[in-house]
Amino acid sequence: MEPVTLALIIFLAGIVIGIALGVPVAISMGLPAALAIVVLSGWEGAALTSAQKMFSGSNSFSLLAIPFFILAGGLMNTGGIAQRLIDLALVVAGRLPASLAQTTVVANAMFGTVSGASVASAAAVGSVLSPPMRRAGYDPNFAAATNAVASPAGMLLPPSNTFIVYSLVSSTSIAALFMAGVGPGLLWALVCVIMVAVYARKHPELKGTEHPTLREGLIVLLRAIPALLMIVVVIGGILAGIFTATESAVIAVLYALILGLIQRNLKVRNLPGITLEAAKTTAIVMLLIGVSSILAYLLAFAQLPDLVADTMLGVTDNKFLIIILIMIILLLAGTVMDPTPAILIFTPIFLPIVVELGFSPIHFGTMMVFNMCLGNISPPVGNNLFVAARVAKVRIEPMIGRVMPFFWALTAALFIVAFVPQLSLWLPGVMGLLPPGTP
Repeated sequence: MEPVTLALIIFLAGIVIGIALGVPVAISMGLPAALAIVVLSGWEGAALTSAQKMFSGSNSFSLLAIPFFILAGGLMNTGGIAQRLIDLALVVAGRLPASLAQTTVVANAMFGTVSGASVASAAAVGSVLSPPMRRAGYDPNFAAATNAVASPAGMLLPPSNTFIVYSLVSSTSIAALFMAGVGPGLLWALVCVIMVAVYARKHPELKGTEHPTLREGLIVLLRAIPALLMIVVVIGGILAGIFTATESAVIAVLYALILGLIQRNLKVRNLPGITLEAAKTTAIVMLLIGVSSILAYLLAFAQLPDLVADTMLGVTDNKFLIIILIMIILLLAGTVMDPTPAILIFTPIFLPIVVELGFSPIHFGTMMVFNMCLGNISPPVGNNLFVAARVAKVRIEPMIGRVMPFFWALTAALFIVAFVPQLSLWLPGVMGLLPPGTP
């Protein structure tokens, strides 16, 4: 057997067995990749190569954005930002049928734009809105499902840690990816709003809440403006060239810290715990990124992207069928893997193929992240499902039945994202963020 073939078999078998046994993903990826390199280069070569690739893969200035955005999200969550955004969302959606469910969708989109993390959004919004939804007569499983499916919008709307990871692997502009995610992110939220409206037609007893007066609405808006201004400061600063996307993460931390202390929702004694949690999350992400560099070396050495491309082109030369096949593979991968390792594994494999087919790397980034959002609401991994079920105090099995109508509607939206490139590329194009020659 050829050494390259044996190395790939060792890697694939190792990662499948590791994930099946519940071994942490970084170890499931890294150990089989290192053993595969042993087959190709020997023990000494594998040790040297693995160490070099882990260091070089993590040694990137752009990656500083990840820990700072994670820390900013923790500061805002503790600082009472969620409650202010939910109050504003209730003003916006209060007159709609099933208004508390619609508020859940709007609040998740708002919170996602200031935290960049879907799990944090599901936890924050669900903990506030689940009790009043129960009291208003909502099916607890539907309430939890709405929160679970609405929260991944934060992975698409800027700032997004998922796009930062994709930017690292694909060598694309973070600012362009942030703007490209706006259209798909709003589409995700719109689909959720429509599905809640369909549910409300079948349950007319779920009426809108009492709408606040103009004065009350203005007070709520004024209370929420400082939180919303963070989006303007971070994204506006990037687009105006005042600071880079990486530097914007530091600005986000300073803004969230100062705002929380001024509003007295954030205490100095909270800071060590928030910082520790951010450090733990960052350590996991950075370990995955370092390990993925070993994997990228192995895939390049084995010429796996070329092999996959030749295989797909041997099946069909229709670029739309190839994209559909890639989307199906990513969708299946997203159901068993977290977004970060999935992006780190599959981007080096599929990106050369889609570029050869004439697709923009920026556009493919939105396709991939949309797929990962669907994976976040799909069993068996589906982190958002477990978080939403926990905060709503329901069992996950009956809740999944309420999730599936949303899932199929959002799957249809995925193909809109895939085959309507202007949904992703129009905004960064207008802002001059796309590289010359972008299809």
